[in-house]
Amino acid sequence: MNPQQILGLQVLLSLVGWALLARWYVSPRLATRPREEALPPLLLPHAFRHMGLVFLLPTVVGGALPPAFARPAAYGDLAAGLLAVAAMLALRSRWSIAVPLT
Repeated sequence: MNPQQILGLQVLLSLVGWALLARWYVSPRLATRPREEALPPLLLPHAFRHMGLVFLLPTVVGGALPPAFARPAAYGDLAAGLLAVAAMLALRSRWSIAVPLT
């Protein structure tokens, strides 16, 4: 397998795993809660998206990762993580902007 196929397979298997987890465990428990209580658990995994910054570390990804992909992916993940944390804080503080921010 080439690196692109490996990455594609990893993404596909992760998507299937998360979909099953959400369908069987998360969705039934959150369906009975009010929206402001149900959103933080859905945001929590995204709060760790800062890990995408490793795309910028040459010792982690090697020299084969094109900067045209690495930079937008790394900073996009960082932005998503920061937005998730901000949304969770806004929901917890019951700010009026919480749901639109989410």
